[in-house]
Amino acid sequence: MDAHLSTTPARARTDVPADRPAPAEPPIALAAVRRRGLALAAGTVAWATSIYLYGTVNDGFEARVGDLTALTFQLGVFALLTVQFRTMATGLTRASRIMLKVEAVLLGLASLWSLLHGVLPESVQDDVWLAVLDVFWPLSMLGMFVIGVKLAVAGRWRGLLRWWPLVAESWAAVTVPTFAVAGEEAGRWVGATHLLIGYATLGVLLAWRPEWVFPEAEIC
Repeated sequence: MDAHLSTTPARARTDVPADRPAPAEPPIALAAVRRRGLALAAGTVAWATSIYLYGTVNDGFEARVGDLTALTFQLGVFALLTVQFRTMATGLTRASRIMLKVEAVLLGLASLWSLLHGVLPESVQDDVWLAVLDVFWPLSMLGMFVIGVKLAVAGRWRGLLRWWPLVAESWAAVTVPTFAVAGEEAGRWVGATHLLIGYATLGVLLAWRPEWVFPEAEIC
């Protein structure tokens, strides 16, 4: 008797979809959002502490401490800006993305002023070219306020993270009038406290609920 061997290929399963799409990778990992939130909180606390201790109108060692702790705050804002850009927090249009890039330039020049003013000799600190860089400090904060408004309107971030950037980025709108009306002593306390309520809390929110930076439809 001859033995005949035959093989039959396995049949395809029909109880699962054939072309199920692979889940999309998030534009930024939740752990990275947490780290950037902690960086923002830490930099903000450092600058607020300096303001509590020394104020903002001073010279010598105290002024250098203020400049360099302000730089840590600005680096924290860069971390925030990175999350906003990666998640397209201000919207999906080209103009919304350009807005964040322009702010990065303004913030970069403002940060350069903080660094140089904090380390250069006192004889250079009042030079005109350095004073020009100083202009980008308020411009960068104004840019962050505009971003806060656009982020709230776009509604891509959720929960408290949709609205808290606007709270944080109202710092100049609250602090500058206080300095003008009530003087430096009151302004320092209002400014430092507003930093903790606004930016430091925003950093904590990013670390606590990083999934809020994604619309629900984009969470797999």
